[in-house]
Amino acid sequence: MKSGASSETLSGEELQRMYETRFEGRFKYRNEVWRILIRDYFQKFIRSGDAVLDLGAGYGEFINHITCGKKFAMDLNPDTAQKANVDVTVLAQDCSEPWPLPDNSLDVVFTSNFFEHLLDTQVLVRTLVETKRCLKPDGRLIAMGPNITYAGKAYWNVIDHRLALSEESLAKTLVSQGFRIEKCIAQFLPFTMSEGLQYPTFFVAAYLRLPLAWRIFGKQFLVIGRKA
Repeated sequence: MKSGASSETLSGEELQRMYETRFEGRFKYRNEVWRILIRDYFQKFIRSGDAVLDLGAGYGEFINHITCGKKFAMDLNPDTAQKANVDVTVLAQDCSEPWPLPDNSLDVVFTSNFFEHLLDTQVLVRTLVETKRCLKPDGRLIAMGPNITYAGKAYWNVIDHRLALSEESLAKTLVSQGFRIEKCIAQFLPFTMSEGLQYPTFFVAAYLRLPLAWRIFGKQFLVIGRKA
């Protein structure tokens, strides 16, 4: 649903242009969809006093709407700082480099449609090492993204998708990096909202209440890991 922007091969300006092209004219609609996703699903995983980092934050649709105590957004896209609310601290850096945050300082790291854009598995692992370092004991990593198993050939229609991920491959990688899996859903949300019809947002709320529909339309995984 939401595409982040961080890699070792694209400049901030290139990411900016790519993001503008992909989501031109959809900012208002995406914001409303994320408001519903948070209200009806994701907010239950995050407490009002939590410190939360949105990894690959893009235009800040998640971090701007979530209710929590401290907000951080990490992205190389220069527009992230312009779109983020004033209460969000923006970290404009490569996610696989050391994060400027203390050990055990975050309650939740959230990421959506981001890991598949990373250059390779080594970059992913380095990112997970930083994630684990900064999370408090028992802190959560909430990761959503297109599932190669169900998206099929459409997965590669996005030119900057590099890693082929499924719920199983990501979960196994998290375990190898010292996380325990709290939730692993192979089919959660539909593949994308960056193209195609803009369905009425009440459809989103209804969809979230009907897990049986996920097994028909869901092409994105949801994996939640806790720092062991």
